[in-house]
Amino acid sequence: MAGATVYVGVLLVTIDTPGVGSLKGKRALLLPVAEKLKTRFPVSVARLDGLDSHDWERIGVSAISNDREWLERTLGGVLAFVEGRGLRVRSSSIDIEVWDAD
Repeated sequence: MAGATVYVGVLLVTIDTPGVGSLKGKRALLLPVAEKLKTRFPVSVARLDGLDSHDWERIGVSAISNDREWLERTLGGVLAFVEGRGLRVRSSSIDIEVWDAD
């Protein structure tokens, strides 16, 4: 299958968690969101940074597709879902790379 184009998308989201007094409390706040993302969207989710901090964390979300527009809509939907859960998003970025499969 020569010439197939594959798109790999990554969403990075930094979430502020003010008022959380323990790592256990932060985990109780964020893990249900990460699990719901995996059931609502065809994505992989990972906790990437801020794991030892009470007041912030960075999560990464990735997906792969042969349709760039679908990938953009999906990752945008993930970000909207996170924001809609009442979490304070400090920053976010979406990056989509093109891989040409030979």
